[in-house]
Formats: sequence, structure tokens, C-alpha cells
Amino acid sequence: MARFGLVLALALCLTISVFPDTTTAQLKQNFYAKSCPNVEAIVRKVVQEKVKQTFVTIPATLRLFFHDCFVNGCDASVMIQSTPNNKAEKDHPDNISLAGDGFDVVIKAKQALDKFKGCKNVVSCADILALATRDVIVAAKGPSYQVELGRRDGLVSTAASVNGNLPGPNDNVDKLNKLFAKNKLTQEDMIALSAAHTLGFAHCGKVANRIYNFNRTHPVDPTINKAYVKELQAACPKKVDPRIAINMDPVTPRTFDNVYFKNLQQGKGLFTSDQVLFTDRRSRPTVDAWAKSSPAFNAAFIKAMTKLGRVGVKVGNNGNIRRDCGAFN
Repeated sequence: MARFGLVLALALCLTISVFPDTTTAQLKQNFYAKSCPNVEAIVRKVVQEKVKQTFVTIPATLRLFFHDCFVNGCDASVMIQSTPNNKAEKDHPDNISLAGDGFDVVIKAKQALDKFKGCKNVVSCADILALATRDVIVAAKGPSYQVELGRRDGLVSTAASVNGNLPGPNDNVDKLNKLFAKNKLTQEDMIALSAAHTLGFAHCGKVANRIYNFNRTHPVDPTINKAYVKELQAACPKKVDPRIAINMDPVTPRTFDNVYFKNLQQGKGLFTSDQVLFTDRRSRPTVDAWAKSSPAFNAAFIKAMTKLGRVGVKVGNNGNIRRDCGAFN
């Protein structure tokens, strides 16, 4: 996603498959109760240790989960390394900026699980990523929630499949709604999941057009708060390296909270695709409601994350349990 989170930047060259609901019925919270009962504690410990090493683990893991689920479903296909015969999802231009710490925490959790007899090659990489995503949200003082488990790892990963399936930083509400609807996610889900931008960073190259070259009549996007424009221009001068990073949330960049929505009310959404949630009359009431109520936002976010985790789930022969999260068996 050019858009989600360090961006979460989550059109249509290829279409995401339409997945039957029967697969989600096979997900359950206690899926590993008999085979690997301590799976959640093992993954959580790894996540906590990794977060102590670097905060980037938090937005990196969250963004990795979004990018995985939006392309062929939540099947850890984004983890696959390219080979001479296959350019995988992670090497698509929209995924190049996925931070390595997100991949690393999943790999380390897999290694930790493999040390336990009942867990070795039993827990899918897709499930590890789903658990780690919940755990990094909690580490950033966000809400905890039960994670449905039982996904299998995907058998295909191609860069071509990413085309048109991730939200972009310049998308409007119509485009965002259409993209999320393909994944059976509502406008409310879209707004809730966009708030992942309360964490992490983006690169200057993704916002340069809004602060220097918006259109013929307005060099600067008129929906941006004027004081915020000055902050952004100071952090991202015209000739700066486009890879220089800036906080997505200028107020509480290390905390998962509803300040994201308060920022939108003040014209401090970093991307066009953030700010349109307030400027568009269809989505503004939801932004206003969640800016007022953290509990209401948290409840909506948990609901949306649970639905996202059901997208394109593989079961049975449609997937397997990878021995190495970065390679097919």
C-alpha cells in the first residue's frame, strides 16, 4: 500500500478472487488448542522483544498484514521471496517500501514456535502474521482482541497480482470504497482501517504533490492546515531525498489512538486519501463520531480487523503450512 501505515498506502488491472464464505467458517479462536496451545503466548513474547529493539516493528507489521490480505487474501503470500523464475508480491513497486522489521518478527516467531514439538510446522505463517499484528497494536496502547485462526499459507505469490489492489495515497472516497468492497469491507470498515495511519511514517515522495505541486491553481492542497503545510515543507524541502521519512500522525505517532480523526478535523491528514475522509460529506460523520469517542472507534476497528482477517482465507488443499515463511515448500 502505498497508503497504509508507514504507511498503510492500501483500478483494477487484476481482480482479487471472490472467496466463498465457507472458508471463514473454519476459522476459530482456539484452532491450535490441542496441537500448540501456547501459540499466542509464544508469538506475543517474540513481538514484545522485537518492539523493544525497534519501534518500527509496530507499523511495519501492521502494514504488512494489510498488504498481504488485500492481495489474494490473508495467506502470507507477501512473505515469499522472489526467485529467478518468479517475481513475488514483495518486489512489486507498491511493496518495496514494506519495512523489513515486519517480515523479521514473523520469521522470529516461526523460529520460536518450531522449538516446541507440538508447534513445529503446525502454525501457518499467515496465522503468525495475524497474531503479531494484534500484538503490535496492543504494544502501541491500542485495543486487544481475539484473533481467529486456522488459515493456511498461500501457494502463489506474483508481483503482477498486486496491480490495482492496494489503496493509493491520492485515492478519493469512491475509489477507496470500491477497493474495500471487493474484500467485503464497508465504508465504515475502510475508515476504521485507515486509522492505522495513526502509527508509523511515510516518505516525502508520497506527499510532495500536496505541498508543492497540487494543481494549476493551487500549488498547495487547500484542504491542508496552513501551519501543518509549513511543518511538512520544513521536513520535506523541495529537493530532499524522497525516501526521507515523516510521521503519519504529527501529534501521537507512537500511540494507536483516535487522534488520527482529530487530526483530520484540523486538516492534518498526511495523504489525500486520509483527508478526504473528512472533506467528503459521506464519511465525515464517522470521522466526527470517532474523534469524539475512543471506545466507539476501538470497537469499529476490532470489527474491521476481524473481517479483514477473513479475506481470501485458504483452507484444505488451497494452502499448506510453510516450513519457511519466505519460500514455498
